[in-house]
Amino acid sequence: MKNPQLQTLWRWICVRILTLAIGTVVLIALCMWLRFTLQYLWITWHMPHAILQEFLVLRENPNLNPARFHQIIDSWWGIGYSDPSIASSDWITVGVLVLVTIPFIAWFGLRHARPLSAQFSQLRGAAEQVTEGDFGAQAALTPSAPAELVQFAQNFNAMTRQLARYEKELRASHVAMAHELRSPLTAAMVRLQALLDGVFSADGRQLAMIMGQLNCLRRLIDELQLLSLADAGQLSLERVRCCPSEILRYRLQWIKSQLDEAGIYPVAELAEKTLLNVDPFRLGQVFTVLLENALRYAGSGTSLYLSSRSTDGHYEIIFQDKGPGVPPAFLEVMFERFTRGEASRARHSGGSGLGLSIARAICQAHGGTLDATLPPEGGLRMRIVLPHDA
Repeated sequence: MKNPQLQTLWRWICVRILTLAIGTVVLIALCMWLRFTLQYLWITWHMPHAILQEFLVLRENPNLNPARFHQIIDSWWGIGYSDPSIASSDWITVGVLVLVTIPFIAWFGLRHARPLSAQFSQLRGAAEQVTEGDFGAQAALTPSAPAELVQFAQNFNAMTRQLARYEKELRASHVAMAHELRSPLTAAMVRLQALLDGVFSADGRQLAMIMGQLNCLRRLIDELQLLSLADAGQLSLERVRCCPSEILRYRLQWIKSQLDEAGIYPVAELAEKTLLNVDPFRLGQVFTVLLENALRYAGSGTSLYLSSRSTDGHYEIIFQDKGPGVPPAFLEVMFERFTRGEASRARHSGGSGLGLSIARAICQAHGGTLDATLPPEGGLRMRIVLPHDA
């Protein structure tokens, strides 16, 4: 079923005002014409045939006998028919017609202004709900309202849906954040209290364990700060002209020993030498996150395929493993903060659940994208797309 074609606000107002004005004038004119026509037909119907014939001749050419012409009019239409004063029957008729049409004008105007008022009322009610904390409040759409107002209501509804989603994510993020920050802090405090109580001796091993927990806490805080800057559009990039493939190749060398130990075999096809204006350190963070993600989840005895190419004005980098992949529903949330595919395994390996969120934020700060798909042959495929003019 097709939606009715909505009018712009200017056209909506103009159509109704012009329709009301023209309709009122036409109605009054029609009533006046009808009044004169009926009066003329009634009088001429009762005129004797001879007088009617004489009147018709004189009406065509009143100069033949003006006195006789006015005598016939005065006799049959009345002596006051040609009275030019404002108290004549013609003006009285116009006044009566105006009084009769005023209710019609008011009814027509109010009836056709109702969609405008109704849509504004819906928006006002929804806005009041938002101010009271119901961020998901929706304004009902009035089909007969102007196009701009309907579009405004649709945008308002989309905005409140986003607000509701952000509120839900923020609440979940706060809970997860408190949990993630509490874990290393609690571990450090417990270990430190044990030292104070004399349960452990204050040797280098115990102090190193406390420092490790504090470093984990600092890393979480740094990652959260990076995400906050990215959300605010304040993530600064130190761009230089370099080749992303070379950055990836360098990061791969650092992590290759861990991949070999885990039984994951990287296969790199990084022949592209395209130069882009990117931040090497930040882009290297993205590559490290994706390589560590494959290290945790790809599984032993699998391959990790890395490739890069230029296409359609963009630079594309692919990370594809042959591991077990993830459930399709997990693809929709895997880039959200503190999300893990296998929570216990990720915690054991030191993952904070922020890596993929950080990687996507950095790609977006470069004007690019990072997405994940499940290829038909199995595994997980991560795709980075950067613009050539980044």
